[in-house]
Amino acid sequence: MLKFTKMNGAGNDFVMLDNLDGRLQLGSAQIALLCDRHRGVGADGVLIAEPPANGADFRMRYFNADGGEAEMCGNGARCFARYASRLTGKQGPVSFETPAGVIRARCEGADVRLAMSQPRDLALDIPIQLPGASLVVHSVNTGVPHAVVFVEDLENADIRGLGSALRHHPHFAPKGTNVNFVQIMGPGVVAIRTYERGVEDETLACGTGVVATALIVHERHDFPSPVSVRVRGGDTLLVAFEKEGNAYGGVSLTGPADFVFYGQIGI
Repeated sequence: MLKFTKMNGAGNDFVMLDNLDGRLQLGSAQIALLCDRHRGVGADGVLIAEPPANGADFRMRYFNADGGEAEMCGNGARCFARYASRLTGKQGPVSFETPAGVIRARCEGADVRLAMSQPRDLALDIPIQLPGASLVVHSVNTGVPHAVVFVEDLENADIRGLGSALRHHPHFAPKGTNVNFVQIMGPGVVAIRTYERGVEDETLACGTGVVATALIVHERHDFPSPVSVRVRGGDTLLVAFEKEGNAYGGVSLTGPADFVFYGQIGI
């Protein structure tokens, strides 16, 4: 039987697994089964704690619900920080290796503040033609690639249709992109809905999407740091950053990371 912990970060839910002894070997089909909401535990993704290779406290591996491994997940990383700290009893700051770089985190009660890797590949005002729609899209990689589209009516936006079309658009080939639809709510505050690749549907929150949105909002609407971003799950996450010239640094993401339940499952 496989022991697991269920967590969620702003409604983005995860199965957490302990592989610090290196014995756990799961294939993509098994990971997809764990994420299946009818036949498994149910989750947007799986996070696995492993021993570090390059001097951090842990290694974090993240798998999407389809079983494919991804570079980074902001909401998952916040959950991972609390999970790893509980596994080892370690107090204070924690660091973990990801394909997107070393992430550092500090638990602040039920919230976690992540020091994100440096954003890259910022591109603004990309004209994208879709069947029946012409969009202006912005993009940035905040650990994983994200597209950002501003809308006036977020509640009635075609998240699945347009999100899927943009996710698979040739401009973002070969790996595709996550897609964030953004509405300005007031000074310093935006709301987003996110279509996530790998999940291939809308999720209640996406941490790296929140960060991408905050940076694009700064670029296009001159919002200062920090930016408050409301996600579909109802939480508000805070993104802080510094900018010198055209480069961003000191990017952080603060938001909740909650334990839901513990269990075991045969796979």
